[in-house]
Amino acid sequence: MKAGVVHAKNDIRFEEIEPPRPGKGQVKIKVKYTGICGSDVPRVNGDACHFFPNVLGHEFSGTVAEVGEGVAALKEGDRVAGVPLVPCMKCPDCQRGDYSLCKHYSFIGSREYGSFAEYVVVPEKNAVPFGDDVSFEQGAFFEPATVALHGLMRVDYQGGKTVAILGGGTIGLFTMQWARIFGASKVVVFDITPERLELAKKLGADAVVNTGEDGYLEKAKALTQGAGYDYVYETAGNTVTIKMAFALAANKAGVCMIGTPTRELAFSVSEWENMNRKEFMLTGSWMSYSSPFPGKEWEMAAHYFQTGQLKFDDSLIFKKVPLKEIADAFEMFKTPGQVKGKILVDSEQ
Repeated sequence: MKAGVVHAKNDIRFEEIEPPRPGKGQVKIKVKYTGICGSDVPRVNGDACHFFPNVLGHEFSGTVAEVGEGVAALKEGDRVAGVPLVPCMKCPDCQRGDYSLCKHYSFIGSREYGSFAEYVVVPEKNAVPFGDDVSFEQGAFFEPATVALHGLMRVDYQGGKTVAILGGGTIGLFTMQWARIFGASKVVVFDITPERLELAKKLGADAVVNTGEDGYLEKAKALTQGAGYDYVYETAGNTVTIKMAFALAANKAGVCMIGTPTRELAFSVSEWENMNRKEFMLTGSWMSYSSPFPGKEWEMAAHYFQTGQLKFDDSLIFKKVPLKEIADAFEMFKTPGQVKGKILVDSEQ
């Protein structure tokens, strides 16, 4: 089969490799689309790849091409979204159902071969079926949609309250939608890019705030009559937005860090003291899993994409590229600001 194979830093090649075969309890998936995740970029353009040669790709959709021995829940032809985490199921974290915290996990598309290929093999539970009226493009967005929902649920989320979403990228826009689905009184999206703010409004945000404009903090607080936001979700992993979360939180708020920071950061005494004075609850979020594996996050993504309540817009996709041009796709990330949205790799072209 054809695959995009990483051989070294800045060296991903379109070449032919042996196709995988499903073992007991596994399914072989004919891949349609795979989204390039932000975590894939340093594995190709940096030094983060676990081993060489490697086949990345973990945000994927496709159809079941073959089932291994003992597989009962899936059949050939089923349309599925890929679940990348392969937890050990034996450690204390797994036994509690905290699969995201497993320290002995494998991961499809980083620790084992993934979906930048024509075919990928996964355990049966790592393929979530979806209906004919859910597109393969949507299927490739299941993973980021579940990351957003897991983050929403990391605090004691309740409807009828105000929500701030810091970052209008893929995760942020899905977090905004989940907050609306589950009854927020007002959801406000913060970003510096006008196009992302327009998309946020199109997908249902009640208001948006451009953080590149003077006086944005006062505008943001005015939207809550000065009280601050009951829930704040940081999705960008940026030093500015992380500190912004502390400033925007209301008294007794729930604050969740979904974004992954990429550099060291320091707080001033007054910045950090926001947490003391407001007594807000601060937590993090990692991946997208719960019990029974892979969890309600994945079940709800399939359901709400199917009903249309979880909206999908073509503007979420920056570009579609055929698998043979995968090296060119990663070159785009070397120009800051060029990639505005998700790049989908088409394994059938």
